[in-house]
This record gives sequence, C-alpha cells and structure tokens, in this order.
Amino acid sequence: MKYNVRGENIEVTPAIREYVESKIGKIKRYFDSTETVECKVNLKVNNNTQKIEVTIPMTGLVLRAEERHSDLYAAIDLVVDKLERQIRKHKTKVNRKLRDTGAPKYLFNEAVENGSVAVADEEDELVRTKRYNLKPMDSEEAILQMNMLGHNFFVFLNAATNETNVVYKRNDGKYGIIEAH
Repeated sequence: MKYNVRGENIEVTPAIREYVESKIGKIKRYFDSTETVECKVNLKVNNNTQKIEVTIPMTGLVLRAEERHSDLYAAIDLVVDKLERQIRKHKTKVNRKLRDTGAPKYLFNEAVENGSVAVADEEDELVRTKRYNLKPMDSEEAILQMNMLGHNFFVFLNAATNETNVVYKRNDGKYGIIEAH
C-alpha cells in the first residue's frame, strides 16, 4: 500500500507517519493485493480539534472516512475502525448479491468470509421507499421545510432553475446545497 500523508497546520513527523501507516496498514488483511492501492491521509489541526481524513480509491469503490478528536492518535484509531466497518459492510453486500452467480474473485480476500473477521450486520439494508412530488421552491423555503420535518436533508425542485436540488445540514451547523445537472 502506498501512503500519501499530508498535514495542514501540523508537521507530519516520522512518528506520526509511522503510526498512521501501521494503523491503516492493518486493513491490508482485507485485500487480495495492495501493491496498487494508494491511501491518501490528510491531517488537520484547528484550535484543539484534530481531524483525520482517509481516502482509498479503488476500482468500483472509494473507501473514505474522517474523524475528529482532541487527540490525534485517538482520531487515527477511530478512523481505522470506520474503514474496517465500511469494508465489512461492502464485502457482505457484494457476497450477498453475487453468491449465486458464480462471480469472479472478489475485491476483498477470504478472511472476511471464513469467519476470522466479524461480518457486518444488515443495518444498511433498504427498508423503506418514499415517493412524493417535488414542489418548486427556493433554497430558503427548502431549509424551512427540512427543519420543520426534523430531517438533515430535503429534496426539492429549484423554482429558479427547474432542476432537482438537495439542501442539507452540515456538521458545522450551516447548510449546503447539492445541484443536479
């Protein structure tokens, strides 16, 4: 696995780099081959908060996790846990879909299948479908609707552009918009 470790407002010391590589290196056991896998790690420090973002682009899948914590080493541990959960969930879904079709070798190795690693539960399974008509409105009205419903996102038809948009509440408490083209 190739590592690209960058720091914003922090110097990436050899000790930090070694810790990141050793912890993230634990997920190698899930892959058949890691020579071509590139792991992008971005460490950020803002005030007393340490943030780590890890992105691992792969064929047909992008593993991405981020974590904030007051301790950088704790944030690294937590982000590795998130990555492992993502891998197990993806592996479970792929196997469930392709089990009966005689699919070619999977992206992840057999350690997940044979029980040496716990298989994820089915919490990501689709359990409900909602249908409703999109009403033309502006983004401010969509934010009001979202807040009235108590949701963290809201899909609407932008009255100005007549395109489908999504407003969402960000982790910092502000709002964002996704515009589909």
